[in-house]
Amino acid sequence: MGSNAYLLPDYASVEMQENPDLRGKRIAVCGSKEDRHGIVLTASYPAKHMGVKTGMAIWQAQQCCRDLIIVPPHYTEYMRYSGYVREILQDYSDQIEGFGLDESWVDVSGSTGLFGSPMTIAQEISTRVKKELGITVSIGVSNNKVTAKLGSDYKKPDAITRIEADNYKQIVYPLPVQDLLYVGPATQKKLNSYGIRTIGQLAETSPKTLQGWFGKVGYSLSAFARGLDTSPVARQDHIVTIKSVGNSGTTPRDLISDEDVWLMLLVMSESVAARMRELGMKCTIVEVSVRDCDLSGFVRQHKIDTPTNGALEIARVAFELFKSNYRWGKPLRGVGVRGAGLVPEDCAIQLGFFSNQEKREKLERLDKAVDTVRERYGYTCVQRARIYTDRGLGQINPKDDHTVHPVGFFNAG
Repeated sequence: MGSNAYLLPDYASVEMQENPDLRGKRIAVCGSKEDRHGIVLTASYPAKHMGVKTGMAIWQAQQCCRDLIIVPPHYTEYMRYSGYVREILQDYSDQIEGFGLDESWVDVSGSTGLFGSPMTIAQEISTRVKKELGITVSIGVSNNKVTAKLGSDYKKPDAITRIEADNYKQIVYPLPVQDLLYVGPATQKKLNSYGIRTIGQLAETSPKTLQGWFGKVGYSLSAFARGLDTSPVARQDHIVTIKSVGNSGTTPRDLISDEDVWLMLLVMSESVAARMRELGMKCTIVEVSVRDCDLSGFVRQHKIDTPTNGALEIARVAFELFKSNYRWGKPLRGVGVRGAGLVPEDCAIQLGFFSNQEKREKLERLDKAVDTVRERYGYTCVQRARIYTDRGLGQINPKDDHTVHPVGFFNAG
C-alpha cells in the first residue's frame, strides 16, 4: 500500500468561479424538480452553515435557508474543471485513478523524495488548484483508497484530512456506516437491522458473522471498516476491461402499467444497445432493475442463447424478466437495463434449429443505419413509433443525457 490522496472537487466552487456574483452567497447546486431529481448535490459553505446538506430535498434545504439560491448542475463544466485538476495531478504522479464524474485517487508514494511528505503534496495540490483554477477541493490522505475517500468526505468543501493508524479509530469509528465506500442504501438498511450503525461497530463485528449475513462480501466490508483495503491505484494508461453496459434512472413520472414499463425499457435498451455497438460488443446476459416509489426493488438477469446488441431484442428479454418477477402493487419510480457478459460482435455463434439468422442480420444492419443517421442529425431524428404514444416518458435521451455516477457494488445488499 502506498500513500494515497483522494480529491473531491466542489461543484459549488465551480459555479462561483463561472459566475462571480454567486461568491459568498448561500447557494445549492440541485437537480431538476421537473425531472424528479430535486435534491441538493452540493452547497456553498454559507449554505451548509445554515444546515443545508447534500442529499436533502430542495424544499427541505429551503426550510433551512430561506434565501437559498438554487443553481442547476452544469456537468460539462464540472468535467472540464476535472480535466484541469487532473493535469495538475500529473505533475506529482502517474498513478491517477478516476472515480465517478470528477473524483480521483492519486498514489504519491513514489513522489515523496521529490515533493515532500504526502501531506505536503496534498497542501501543494490544494493551493495550486485554488490559485490556478479558482476552485476548492477536499483531500483525504491515507495509506489506502477506501480510507483516503473517507478523509475527503470528512471535511468539505476546502480541507485536507489525514487518516492513518495513529488517528484511525478516533476519526473513523464514530462515523455512520453509510459513509464507508461501497455501503449503499440496501447494505446500510441490512446492517442497521442488525444494530450496526457506525463504522466502528462494523469493524468490531466478527468477519465470520458478516460473511454469514452477506456472503463473501462480508469479508470485504470487515476489511474496509478496519482500514485494510489493499487495492492499488491504477496507472493513467490503464485500460479498464468493460464487462457490462447499462443505463437506469428516475422516470419523468411514476410508471403504473406494463405499457409504461415497456416504453421505458425500449428507451433504456436503445441507449444500451447503441453503446455496445460503439464498443463492437454484444451481450450474453440481459439484466433488468426496478425501483418503486418507496425505493424498494429488485435486480434480475437472464442468459440468452445468442449474443446480441439489438435494442428490441434486449428490451423484450428485459420485459419478460420484469413481468415474471413483478406484481403491481406500487407505482414504479425507476427502471434500468444492463447488457453483461460482453463478447466481440464478430464472435462465432451456435445457430439454433429454429433461429432466423437472416432476420437477425437484417435487424443488425437496420440498427447500424439508425446509428449513422442519429450521429449526423441527432438522437431524436429517428424514433420508434411506440415512443410517440407517451411523449412524457419518451422525451428523455438516455444515451446523450446520461451521466455516469459511482455506484457501490454492495448496493444490492
